Amino acid sequence: MGTIDDYVADLDQADRDSIQRVYAVAKTLAPEAEQGKGYGMPALVYRGKALLSVMRAKKHIGVYPFSPAAVAEVAGRLADHPGVSVDKGTIRFQPEHPLPESAITALVRARMAQIDG
Repeated sequence: MGTIDDYVADLDQADRDSIQRVYAVAKTLAPEAEQGKGYGMPALVYRGKALLSVMRAKKHIGVYPFSPAAVAEVAGRLADHPGVSVDKGTIRFQPEHPLPESAITALVRARMAQIDG
């Protein structure tokens, strides 16, 4: 098991499914990414740098791509999506309002492009 697997094992089913879905989309785009940590959070690590972390907070699930610029690139796609809010460096959602796969894909691609430099 990896860091992400250990983290999601203790979550309730809806949260676990929602979080694993985001990671699954990211892994499809970056199959070489490995489970690790970024800023102390369970994360996918791509080419030695934190790519994405998805965690349950008290009132939402947070997606942290370790880049305000990557969030800014997808903010417009999420503006009208119910139950989703965007802040500098964070996207928040609820399991009953999952992120669109197209937004996850755009977010991960933006972050990968930054890492690839």
